[in-house]
Amino acid sequence: MIYTWVNKVIRQNMRRRVEEIYAFTDRPVESQDQLLRELLAKGTDTEYGQKYRFDLVQHPREFQTRVPLSDYGTLKPYIERMRQGHRNILWPGKVEWYAKSSGTTSGVSKFIPVSKDSIEDCHFSGGRYELALYCNAVPETKIFEGLGLRLGGSTEIQFEGQSQSGDLSAILIQNIPLWAELRSAPSPTTALMSDWEKKIDAILDEALEQNITSLWGVSSWFLVLFKKVLERTGKSNILEVWPNLELFAHGGVNFAPYEDQFRALMPGNQVTFMENYNASEGFFAVQDDPAKDGMLLLLNNGIYYEFIPMDSFNGTNSQTIGLKDVQFNTDYAVVITTNGGLWRYLLGDTVKFVSLHPYRIKVSGRTAHFINAFGEEVIVTDAENAVLKACNIHGCDLVEFHAAPCYMNSEKTGGHQWIIEFKTPPEDLTAFTQDLDNALKKENSDYAAKRKGNLVLQLPNIVVAQKGLFHQWLKNKNKLGGQNKVPRLSNNRDLITQLQALNDAAQMPA
Repeated sequence: MIYTWVNKVIRQNMRRRVEEIYAFTDRPVESQDQLLRELLAKGTDTEYGQKYRFDLVQHPREFQTRVPLSDYGTLKPYIERMRQGHRNILWPGKVEWYAKSSGTTSGVSKFIPVSKDSIEDCHFSGGRYELALYCNAVPETKIFEGLGLRLGGSTEIQFEGQSQSGDLSAILIQNIPLWAELRSAPSPTTALMSDWEKKIDAILDEALEQNITSLWGVSSWFLVLFKKVLERTGKSNILEVWPNLELFAHGGVNFAPYEDQFRALMPGNQVTFMENYNASEGFFAVQDDPAKDGMLLLLNNGIYYEFIPMDSFNGTNSQTIGLKDVQFNTDYAVVITTNGGLWRYLLGDTVKFVSLHPYRIKVSGRTAHFINAFGEEVIVTDAENAVLKACNIHGCDLVEFHAAPCYMNSEKTGGHQWIIEFKTPPEDLTAFTQDLDNALKKENSDYAAKRKGNLVLQLPNIVVAQKGLFHQWLKNKNKLGGQNKVPRLSNNRDLITQLQALNDAAQMPA
């Protein structure tokens, strides 16, 4: 009975937040301009604000003129001083928390400042918006009568000097409000375990007998968990284990390759699927209507947005446009200014607007080639450095390579497939594969986490290309010439399928 009352109270509270959503969707540009003024006022007395005279900015155009575009390399010296305990550098006061993630060209990990403002008024606020939108879509929901099963990262909190760092999910668990903690599973101790094999077993020990009504996390990790759930229980689908399950809130990787598997595991229309766009840097968007494509851009959630058309993208030398100037179905690089102290920061993601009234987006890729099918965030620099190290170990010479994901299914985990053209091939391809894998683990901590225990990623599969394969592919595409290159990474299998077909044809006798 008490949980029915709790559900009613929280549900009513969440619905009130829908009015806030209507406010910024009705006046999107004005909402963003007001937010920029608030962020600048907060940052005026910081070292960065004084350097670029935030106090003189009166208009978004002045902000673009006065404050340069930045990336992690630009802000890293400021962030390192903040981690040493210095105050008022990028954001007022002392920033204690830093989200650790891979994906930079400057080292294995980057440390994104997560201020108290961004924890409460961006990350948690985004989660509340998602719940509010769900309650609005499903008015009679009983979601709060049960627990939300969270499946976050595995990086434990590390104390380093005057700061604490870890996976964003670990930081949020450390700061979660009491009411949300009471409605969450597993326990914080289990949620923060770093050994994934032990962690999954511990989650099942706690959650199998609990009333789980919602799931929160990355879809590829949930497939791993579900496989273990069905093995342990002997059930045929997840609803036989958790019959009151009604929401799956997912983000982090492209859901399309997994959707059919999830719908088979959760048959019927009982479970609502809602996508969110949440990263270490902030909570950006959420699917406001489960029946509509795209995610609603959150315009009063602590983040001011600018966009760079990808056909004119030139890194930190690019020219940005504001929200009012974006066009439908065009690829844009995302630039953010946040209440965590990131000023005109190149996020690295690209988006397309699938609706302009209201502003709905889809994540379309990265400003650099990458693989992020399982949350591993492997970029070209990671792959290039790893394959070079493996070649050096084995004394072989590389001509070209391409890598892409192999998606997981009910029978096997996922992985990466590489097609490599060697000038001088390795004598032992198995040993080369192992050394490439080890080198990539050292380059990218997210990849290393996903490889642990072969739970999500298995050992890479390497296909040795026929001589001249990549040249022939370029020739077939009429792209021969110094300015044309074969992309070295892709987050889908379109290109590697073409290369494999060409490679197979080259092996056939004339």
